[in-house]
Amino acid sequence: MPFITKRLHSPTRQKAFRFLMQELGITQSEAQRLIAKGRLSQEGEVMANNAGFIEEGECDFICFEPLTLGLEPTFIEEEFAVYDKPSGLLVHPQNRHTPYSLNDEIKHRFGHDANITHRIDQETSGLVLAARNKISERILKMMFEERQITKRYLAMVKGHLKESLDIQEPLLRREDECSIVRMIVKVHPEGKPSRTFIKPLEYFPYTDTTLVEASPYTGRQHQIRVHLFHVEHPIVGDPIYGQDVNNAVRFLDREMSAEERLNNTGASRLLLHAHSLEFSYNQIDYRIISKEDFITQCFDAMKAK
Repeated sequence: MPFITKRLHSPTRQKAFRFLMQELGITQSEAQRLIAKGRLSQEGEVMANNAGFIEEGECDFICFEPLTLGLEPTFIEEEFAVYDKPSGLLVHPQNRHTPYSLNDEIKHRFGHDANITHRIDQETSGLVLAARNKISERILKMMFEERQITKRYLAMVKGHLKESLDIQEPLLRREDECSIVRMIVKVHPEGKPSRTFIKPLEYFPYTDTTLVEASPYTGRQHQIRVHLFHVEHPIVGDPIYGQDVNNAVRFLDREMSAEERLNNTGASRLLLHAHSLEFSYNQIDYRIISKEDFITQCFDAMKAK
């Protein structure tokens, strides 16, 4: 469990943030941020006030202790690293009870200042760029915001897609009457401008599926999935977009068996893979490509029993 409670001892009555600074060797702003998050408590009372005092004696601090399962980065530079995330692995913990995420591996390998610079869906596999320090984190996140990093995905979609597409449909996320309030993103005129370039690569008649390259110009949540569903070529294995409401809700509530999912969606996982990253950092051009055999993974997932 990455989040654990440590018992600490304050030798005197003192400001809470100063206590954490001395005890953990962190900056004042970091100490104040952790206090504001409710990480520090004494005698069951959470310290949520940065100006509060810790009394002499024991107190409890909730901290993140990264867990490793041996996932190694595929590319390492002095300022950043790239991981090839497997499908099903969360990039970031959803809450304090999340047992394991990619963030565990990043912080275990490179320290607590290392962090993820962007996110991909839990079921999406492929490349994730991690900063190794706070400075590179700010730079890389800004590069993503300013579209200075090009991301390309591979996806296996249903049907025969014959021509390239430039999908420019606004996307909106809001609570939905059908109760799928946690995930729903839809094409809607009131949504944010969104653009995805789709290029067909190979058609497989036996499965009536097409391997495509998807290049998102904008970075909306579920953008590639929703845009491909909108043009009637949903991604194989997508348990939300392209499914009826009942099945989508059952999947979200973890009530759907693996066999049902395979039968309903055509695969045991979402067949979407972050395949490449292209950017320039410190005047060096990088083009990082996933080493995973996505096509083989697709057909394994489509016939899994």
